[in-house]
Amino acid sequence: MPRPRCYVASPLGFSETTRPWYNDVLLPALAELVEPVDPWSLTTEDEVAEAHAAGRDREIALEIGRRNIEAIRSSSLLIAQLDGQEADSGTVAELGYAAGLGLRCFGIRSDFREAGEAGVPLNLQVVSFVEASGGVIAPSLDALLVHLRAELAD
Repeated sequence: MPRPRCYVASPLGFSETTRPWYNDVLLPALAELVEPVDPWSLTTEDEVAEAHAAGRDREIALEIGRRNIEAIRSSSLLIAQLDGQEADSGTVAELGYAAGLGLRCFGIRSDFREAGEAGVPLNLQVVSFVEASGGVIAPSLDALLVHLRAELAD
């Protein structure tokens, strides 16, 4: 049985301190259960640098967004990394878009700080999108993998 395509929404590719966990831990763990769709691999650093040098910053930004839209639309699941005082706005936008399309959405929030209304770990709308899609926000990668295994076993 083919593994479902799963878009991995996160800000982790922006920073050299978080890229290793994303590339060496998160993606391989997910690959055991799903076909991860890595938005960070859809555009090269050279493409961005060339566009910037040519004064085409807006064009490359919109192209990156278009590629991400296509990748989300080609997936059946989305996993969002939701740590931080506030969850990353681009990640949240991708999650909301995916939920609106009817994809099952999951989140990882290992950050123990509350960043939302009372009773929810972060913004109530983000939690509502995830739960309305049939997914959950897990407190760790291990807990997320447990939920994914159960989801895929059904």
